[in-house]
Amino acid sequence: MGVSQEEFPPEDLLRQAVAAEKAGFDGISSSDHLQPWWQGGESGHTWPWLGAAGQATSIIPLGTGVTSTGARYHPALIAQAWMTLERLFPGRMFLGIGSGEALNEVPVGDDWPSPGDQVARMEEALSIIRRLWDGETLSEQGRFYTTRDTRLHTLAERRPPIWVSAFGPKAAEVAGRHGDGFWTLPDPESTPELIEAFRSARGDDGGEIVFQALFSWAESDEAALEAARKWKGAQPDDHYTADWHEPRKMYEHGEQEMSDEEFMENAIVGSDPEHHVERIRELEKLGATVIVLQNNSGADPLKAIEVYGERVLPALRGVRV
Repeated sequence: MGVSQEEFPPEDLLRQAVAAEKAGFDGISSSDHLQPWWQGGESGHTWPWLGAAGQATSIIPLGTGVTSTGARYHPALIAQAWMTLERLFPGRMFLGIGSGEALNEVPVGDDWPSPGDQVARMEEALSIIRRLWDGETLSEQGRFYTTRDTRLHTLAERRPPIWVSAFGPKAAEVAGRHGDGFWTLPDPESTPELIEAFRSARGDDGGEIVFQALFSWAESDEAALEAARKWKGAQPDDHYTADWHEPRKMYEHGEQEMSDEEFMENAIVGSDPEHHVERIRELEKLGATVIVLQNNSGADPLKAIEVYGERVLPALRGVRV
């Protein structure tokens, strides 16, 4: 299950994580944001939250969906954080990583790069993370990052799997070269090409295929839609590539660009658990090995988890969610 730092305060998300493990979800993915997609949202810091979530839960895997390689985090800090988390919660951590959004990087001084440089920066960061996890000491001047006698002094026995976010073929190839999985928002038209690019770069048919989908359950279809409406701010494609970094403007743009009908096609929204089951099965048929179901049931998120545990997950066994 995906938990949304942009929507709920961190203490509420801890309760959701505990409930998700009890309900039978196979893992917890937390967004990693400095700002929400709309004015008036939340933005708790994911890294300390993951430590709290690991302590509050028992065995469920934990990670980010996704941590960015922009101005906020030097890759050495990402590498250090995940070695620490893996030492605290052995065998449970994964790292979702992506090129980021201007929403979270421009406010801390990032000169938002072109889409090509976003992907190149992510690849450079992944190389640094992998080599630090291998115990190397790095001193180099890259295009985007500098290291000077940089090493990790605390390592874990296990390297957490890295699932790399990709929306285009170039990023999917980076995922294949550096990642253990490929993470995307599924689309019947574009996803098959991205999976092919990922597997071609890997040179085999392995690796996780991770799809992320927003869901909102409520007692009525209308309530489920209204509770999730704010997430229109995260829907336009250019919010992931261009310099959009003001939450109020992003939500307004999302409302202008996307009708309610289009939004409900992109998300899993409604009161009938069987509708949720059918939509998730459609994602499975596109080739997913892991489906991250992002709980945006703002009307009653804990009740939504309960409904999933009783009515949705039992119908989906065989798919990791």
